[in-house]
Amino acid sequence: MGEALRRYRSLIMDSRRWDGFELRDGDIIITTPAKCGTTWMQMQCALLIFQDPHLPRPLTRLSPWLDVQTETVESVFAELAAQHHRRFIKTHTPLDGLPFDSRVTYITVGRDPRDVAISWDNHFQNTRLDHVVTLRGEVAGFDDLAELMPDGIPARADDPIERFWEWIDHEPGSDEDQAGLAGMMHHLDTLWSRRDESNVLLYRYCDMQADLEGHMRGFAKRLGIDVPEDRWPALVDAASFDRMRDRADELAPQVIEQFWNDPGRFFNRGASGQWREFFNERDVARYEARVHQLASTDFLGWLHADGQSASASV
Repeated sequence: MGEALRRYRSLIMDSRRWDGFELRDGDIIITTPAKCGTTWMQMQCALLIFQDPHLPRPLTRLSPWLDVQTETVESVFAELAAQHHRRFIKTHTPLDGLPFDSRVTYITVGRDPRDVAISWDNHFQNTRLDHVVTLRGEVAGFDDLAELMPDGIPARADDPIERFWEWIDHEPGSDEDQAGLAGMMHHLDTLWSRRDESNVLLYRYCDMQADLEGHMRGFAKRLGIDVPEDRWPALVDAASFDRMRDRADELAPQVIEQFWNDPGRFFNRGASGQWREFFNERDVARYEARVHQLASTDFLGWLHADGQSASASV
C-alpha cells in the first residue's frame, strides 16, 4: 500500500477532492503554487494539445481546477471523464498530496518569491471574495471554518509593502496551510526532491519570459507532442502575456464563476522584479535570512533568476 497522502486545504480548496479520481495514461497534472504561472502553463498545454489558438471551450473548463470548492467534485469528475483529448488538470496541491502515477506527467513552475508576493497582493485585491465565499458555502458548507480560521479571517495591512512582508514571514498554522512563502517553498520542494524522475518536469517563470518559443518547443518534446513547423508562430503568439490578457474573458481561471472584479486584471503585469522599487540593503538581508530558513542553497539557486544566490539578483 502506498504512503498516505498529505492533506492540504483552505477556505477555497481541499486536496481530498482527489480521492477516487481515476487517472489515465498520458494525463498531465499542472501542480503549481499560486501566482507562479499556472494559467500560463495551462494555456501552453492547451495550445500544444489542440494546436490551434482558438480553443473549443474556456480554458478553465478544458483544464478544471480539481481542488476548488466552488464546484461539486462530482461535476468536475464527470467533466474530466467526458474529455476525449489528452487531459491537463490544474491543482494547487503539492506533489505529496497527489496520487503519483508513472503514466502521468507532473509539471510545476518556480517564480521569484518576491514577484509572487506582489502578484498575490493584486490577485487578492481583484477577487470578489464575498461571491467566492458564497459559492464555497453552497458546495462545501461552512462547518469547517472555525477549524480553518479559529481567529476569523485575518486582517490585512493597509500598506502594500507591509502586506508583502506579511506574505514573506507568514508561519503556517498547520500542516494543511499552504499560505505565504513557506507554503510556496514547500510546494516546489515536493517536486524539486523528485526532479530526477522522468515524469516530473520543473520550469522557471523567468525562462519562459526570456524565450517563450524555445521553452514551448522543449516542452512539446518532453510531452511527446509533434507540432507542424508552420503552426509554431501562431501558437507562441497566443501564449504571450499580451495575447492572453486580451482574451481574459475566456482564459482567466474560474471566469465562468465570476471570481474577478476585472478578469483582465488577473493578467495584471506578468513582470519580474517589481519588488526592486522598494527593496534596500536591509530588505535584501531580511529576505535572504528568511529564504535560507526554508530551503537549501541549490534549490534557491534554481528558483532565483540568476541561478546563484537570492542577493545576486537584486
